[in-house]
Amino acid sequence: MTIPLVIGNWKMNMLASEACDLARSLVDRLSAVEGVVIAPPFTSLYPVSQIIKGSSLGLAGQNFHFESKGAYTGEVSLKMLKDVGCGYALIGHSERRQLFGETDETVNKKVHLAMQMGITAVVCVGETGEQRKAGETLSVIETQLSGGLAGLSGESIAHLAIAYEPVWAIGTGLNATPEQAVDIHKFIRKFLFERQGFSEKMGARILYGGSVTPENCAELLREEEINGALVGGASLNFESFYAIIKSSLEP
Repeated sequence: MTIPLVIGNWKMNMLASEACDLARSLVDRLSAVEGVVIAPPFTSLYPVSQIIKGSSLGLAGQNFHFESKGAYTGEVSLKMLKDVGCGYALIGHSERRQLFGETDETVNKKVHLAMQMGITAVVCVGETGEQRKAGETLSVIETQLSGGLAGLSGESIAHLAIAYEPVWAIGTGLNATPEQAVDIHKFIRKFLFERQGFSEKMGARILYGGSVTPENCAELLREEEINGALVGGASLNFESFYAIIKSSLEP
């Protein structure tokens, strides 16, 4: 059985002291729980890493540059993230694509680098509201997967998770119905095995992201095709994030 993966993406929220307080609360209640990852802002990564050290909680970077070093003012390398304890990295989040020009080509470069460095790449895909209304959802996701995962070997699935995040649901209070999410997750899984050549024996973790809350998570996470969640705003509060994590652990 695939261990659920629940990632809290804290985005550009919380000062270091606040991030550390939340990390302490998570360690106190979830120290031995596998499959929980937090992605604080860059400025909080190191102090948070010291708090979760020795626990089962994982640490993720929200973004990184695909070059290992150089004259890239304002950027952070994956080597730097690994140095402060990150074992995961978000790649191609819709906000990075929409606001900062992330492309399938740059996503692909980052995924290959993560594989080389033993970092679990969490590759985000999803359609906008306009694309869904136009019936383009599957073609958009297929294009993102084809470009973002180009050149990967079948064994790469061990260091990869896909997060389906319908852009129209992020931060809007809307979320895909379980039926909508399952349909897309099945499509992604089929693509990974049939088109990408990943081994079905190794499984594939496909997460749902998009206004995940304590109120809707149980219905979503009980679906066999949904292997966890990428959580935004609800991960900024201990009680709401804890409730989502508990739902992921229920049979």
